Amino acid sequence: MHAQHSFEVRTGSHSEMRDITDRVSEAVRASGVRDGLVTVYVPHTTAGVTINENADPDVVHDLLAALEEAVPWRRPFHRHSEGNSAAHVKSSLVGCCATIPLSGGRMALGTWQGIYFCEFDGPRTRRCVVTVLGE
Repeated sequence: MHAQHSFEVRTGSHSEMRDITDRVSEAVRASGVRDGLVTVYVPHTTAGVTINENADPDVVHDLLAALEEAVPWRRPFHRHSEGNSAAHVKSSLVGCCATIPLSGGRMALGTWQGIYFCEFDGPRTRRCVVTVLGE
């Protein structure tokens, strides 16, 4: 059995991480799949998806700050004509998908884990695709 669902994420700032765990959980419930895998995919070249702690908001702040320090927005060697090379690099570093095991109809995330949509070139309206595979 497999099911696919998509939803929009509206971001309000240049760089941000939005917790989308509840929206992905809704897609899993709607699929009826009990055991299998769920993949969250972001079809954008300046955004990403990751799994990290969702209990302490300072973690998101620290992740965004570290990415900005590692890949600052304006660098003299960036050549991309749109001026958003840093967003492309951050997207590649973070990745565009995450896969989570399903057990008993629930995602097997750790106690403090959440799924985050990562915006690196906002604000924008983006799309997330959730694919659920299994029994």
